[in-house]
Amino acid sequence: MLDRLPEVAQSEGGNWISLKVRGKGFGYLWQETETVGLKATIEEQIALVAERPEVFEVQFTAGRFGWVVVHLAKIDPEELFELVTEAWCLTAPKGLVDAHEAGR
Repeated sequence: MLDRLPEVAQSEGGNWISLKVRGKGFGYLWQETETVGLKATIEEQIALVAERPEVFEVQFTAGRFGWVVVHLAKIDPEELFELVTEAWCLTAPKGLVDAHEAGR
């Protein structure tokens, strides 16, 4: 799935795998708990958690971003990819996002 997004780098970070684009993090995978933390807007974080608290939970907020924890066993793979893509778009440089979207 991640190979569909340009310049994604994965690296071990102890108990998690970090997902980055050009050195900036947009997600973290915890295999032990079968969860992923993803960057989102604060508005989206609030909406996701309110709509489906069994799938999503608030991780933290930082500036204008609200990170959300996603329980992987409770989400459709295509919806997960949409959220990963949104997190990537919030993090990647605008030119890279524009080039990716133009190539879809």
